[in-house]
Amino acid sequence: MFIQYFGQPGWMKPCFTLALLVCVTAFVESADAPATGGREPRQVGGEPDSIVQVANLVYAGSKSSHCFSDHFLVAAEKETAISTSRRFHAVKLSTDEVYNYPLLIMTGEGTFALPEQERQTLKRYVERGGFLLASASCSSEEWDKSFRREMATIFPSQTLAALNLDHAVFHTVTDITELNAKHGKPKPLEGIVHEGRLGVLYSQDGLNDTPHTQGCCCCGGNEIANAVQINVNILAYALTY
Repeated sequence: MFIQYFGQPGWMKPCFTLALLVCVTAFVESADAPATGGREPRQVGGEPDSIVQVANLVYAGSKSSHCFSDHFLVAAEKETAISTSRRFHAVKLSTDEVYNYPLLIMTGEGTFALPEQERQTLKRYVERGGFLLASASCSSEEWDKSFRREMATIFPSQTLAALNLDHAVFHTVTDITELNAKHGKPKPLEGIVHEGRLGVLYSQDGLNDTPHTQGCCCCGGNEIANAVQINVNILAYALTY
């Protein structure tokens, strides 16, 4: 196992080789904090530093979702040596707490608009090495339009673009050669690249994996059927790149 310190001030990310599939926790320092050099990551969420933790965003005031399954965290522990928390941590996008997590999940239904403070926090998070996984619950057209509008506002020079299946994110743990959907042909996953690194991945159909949730369904919308494998790959990518 080895640790890499990336060049962005304040961003310290432990990394693993895929041959060993060993990983420790990652976190992003507050944007206002000075570079920390070799200081050890602080404990987050009352769990050991070696536990990788994932945040479920609370955004646009109080908007969030309970219908994005955390089952892929269990799958990640079984298929790799990544030690994960078994549950998401609810984190407000309006706070600097987001910088403690290598992966943020943003999902929901209906229209929304982010306050300017949340836009700036999300922009800074991605630019400093964080990864945003976004998913439209129930393939919500209103949420899709709102999300695209927000991404165009936050990243005006980096538009959402379809990802080819030869992208590294589809080959970190499992080789994903096709996207399967509950209904028909799925829409391609899309992403935003910052300085050569994928920082935002978005599914218009949905990566929520509702079969592993309680009281949730795609409600007449579509959903990516092999979401568990894709989400495990995304977690590995967020920790590796």
